[in-house]
Amino acid sequence: MARSRPRLRGATALAALLLVGATTPPAAAAPGDGIGDPYFPDYGNTGYDVAHYDLRLDYTPDSDRLRGTATLVAEATEDLDAFTLDFLLDVDSVRVNGKPARVERHGDHKILVTPARPVRDGGQATIVVKYGDVPSSVRWGDSGLTGWNRTPDGAIALGQPEAAWWWFPANDHPLDKATFDVRVTVPEGYEAVSNGVLTGRSTVAGRTTSTWRQDDPQATYLATLAVGRYDVHRDTTASGLPVYNAYSEDLGALAGPARASIERGEEILEVQEADFGPYPFNALGGVVAAPEADLGFALETQTRPVYSHAFFARGSNTYVVAHELAHQWWGDHVSVAGWRDIWLNEGFASYAEWMWSEHEGEGTAQELADHVYHLYPADDPFWQVTPGDPGPADVFHPAVYDRGALAVHALRTEIGDDAFSELLTTWQREHAHGNATVEEFIALSEKVSGRQLDALYDAWLYTPGRPAAPGDAVSTRSAPAEPASWDAISGTHALLHRDGHTHHH
Repeated sequence: MARSRPRLRGATALAALLLVGATTPPAAAAPGDGIGDPYFPDYGNTGYDVAHYDLRLDYTPDSDRLRGTATLVAEATEDLDAFTLDFLLDVDSVRVNGKPARVERHGDHKILVTPARPVRDGGQATIVVKYGDVPSSVRWGDSGLTGWNRTPDGAIALGQPEAAWWWFPANDHPLDKATFDVRVTVPEGYEAVSNGVLTGRSTVAGRTTSTWRQDDPQATYLATLAVGRYDVHRDTTASGLPVYNAYSEDLGALAGPARASIERGEEILEVQEADFGPYPFNALGGVVAAPEADLGFALETQTRPVYSHAFFARGSNTYVVAHELAHQWWGDHVSVAGWRDIWLNEGFASYAEWMWSEHEGEGTAQELADHVYHLYPADDPFWQVTPGDPGPADVFHPAVYDRGALAVHALRTEIGDDAFSELLTTWQREHAHGNATVEEFIALSEKVSGRQLDALYDAWLYTPGRPAAPGDAVSTRSAPAEPASWDAISGTHALLHRDGHTHHH
C-alpha cells in the first residue's frame, strides 16, 4: 500500500503526483508533449506554471463571434526558448513579457509560442494572446467534439476533461490551477455568467460588460462561460456567501422544478459542510441551460455548476444538486493529480447523493448500497471496470460512479462513522486548493483509522469482478426494496453517463 507523499501544487508536481506507481519515469517532455498524464498524454504543457488568467472577451450571440485578449501570468519552471498552450481558435498575435512572439500551430490542439527572448527558469512570463473566431465552427478529434455548446440565444463553454481550448488559451490540466478574472461584453439584454463573484456590471452604448472574479485556485476545465437570456436570482447565504443562480428564459414548464432544486443549494451546502468541512470557495450558484442547448449532462464548474434542463424533466431533483455541490470539495477544492484518480471525484460525489438521501429520510446509505449492489449481477460487465484505475476509455463509466460509491460505503462500514468523518475533513484540510492521488487517500485512511486496508481497496478499486458486499451480510439478501430516492438518483446518473468520456460529468 502506497504511503503518504508530499503535497505539491501546480504543473511542476507532475513527476511526483501523476506517475505514482509507474514502473519507469517519463522521458523529459519536449514542448507540446503534454504535462505527463498517462490517460491523456498530450493534455497540458510543461515548462511553466500559470498563477492567474485575465480574460477580456467580447461575444456576439447572433454570429457566435468571440474576440478575446487572454493574459496569463506564469512562472517558468525551466529555461524556455519556446512553449505550448492548449488552444484551438485563430490567434491574431502573442506577446511574451511585452515583446511580440512567434506563434504557430502545434499538434491538433496546441499553439507553439517562441518568445523574442528566452524566459529563464524561475522568471516571470506574462503571455498576452489576442484572438478571434467562431467557436462553434471549431471541432476536434475524429468524432468532432466541442466544448462550446451553442444555444438559441448564445452559448455555454463547458466540458470535461477539456473545455478551455474553445474559449481561452491555457495549460489545460488540473495540475496547473490558477485564479481567474473574466470580463465579458455582450449585447444589452443578455447575461454573461462565469465563476466566482460578480464584481461589476455596466451597460454602455447597447453593450453590457460583466466582470467575474475567482480568487481561489481553479482547474481550467472548471472555468465556464454562459451567455444568453437568463432569469437571474441573486441572494446571500446566512454565512455571507453571494449566490448567483441563472435560469434560461426558455425553460418553460421546467423553470419551476429547476428553481425548486437549485434554490435549495444553501441548505444542501450546510449539510455537506458538516460532512466535508467548511465550504472552500467565495460564492455559490448554478446555471440551468435551455432545452435547445442539447446539453445532456451537468458539470461541477467551480462555484457555479451548470445543469441540463433534462435533470428537471420529471420534477424537482435535489440529488443532482447534491452531486455537483459535493464536487466543490471533491474535484474542485481537492483536484485530481491525474485523470486516473477520478474515483476521488465521482465516487464521493455519488456517495454524497446517498448521504443527502439519508438526511432527507428517503433511504439510508446502507439501503442504497444494498440496492445498487444487487442491481448488477455478478456476471455483469459493470464489475469489470475498476474505479481506482478505470483506463482512459472508461474514465466516466457508470462503475466509477456506482461501484465508486459502494467503495466509499465499504470504507465507511469498515472504519466506522467517527474515523470516516475525521478522514473526509482531514483530507480536505491537508490538500486544500491542491491536487492529490488515490494512493494518498488510501494512505491517509489507514493513518486515520489505524487499520490496514489493502484488502478492502484491492477488492473495490482494483480487482475486476463483484466484491463481497459492504455492510452486514448484504450478500445473503436478494432484491432489497428500492429506496424512495433511487428513482431520482438513477435518473440523474443515466444523464450523467450519457455522453461518453468527454464533455460529460
